[in-house]
Amino acid sequence: MKFSSRPFLIFVLIAGIAACLAACGRTEGIEKVNKTDDGLALRGFDAVAYFAVNSAVKGEPKFEYAWNGAKWLFSSADNLEKFKKDPVAYAPQFGGYCSYAVSQGYTADGDPQAWKVVDGKLYLNYNQKAKEAWEKEQDKFIKDGEKNWTEFQKQKPEHKD
Repeated sequence: MKFSSRPFLIFVLIAGIAACLAACGRTEGIEKVNKTDDGLALRGFDAVAYFAVNSAVKGEPKFEYAWNGAKWLFSSADNLEKFKKDPVAYAPQFGGYCSYAVSQGYTADGDPQAWKVVDGKLYLNYNQKAKEAWEKEQDKFIKDGEKNWTEFQKQKPEHKD
């Protein structure tokens, strides 16, 4: 029986073209968590403290937890354990990006000190001025942000500093 390499080469060529087309057509979505250059979520603030003490509290490196591609810091072992049990309940909406920006179709960094809890969910904004603008139509901006956030998973939006 004679082996012909031609069908094999055709298969390899077709597979290579298909892989290239898939990669070329793929768009990269947004990072799930807005983080600092060293990988910190919330710039090192404690996500649980917003709920537990209604305040922005810096976390400590000794209470660190890796989740969703970022390092999360907490101010106590108790807060760390609460986060471990249900990180989605404590993590900021829209990955910690500015909620106003996300509602407008782009991203900007969220400031952990320009925050608000609405219906049991944490939202950050770029600064106090953006937070005030967001609060004027908060319900609308939350809905717009949720719609945009879904799209951002498919295609990374513009990021403004």
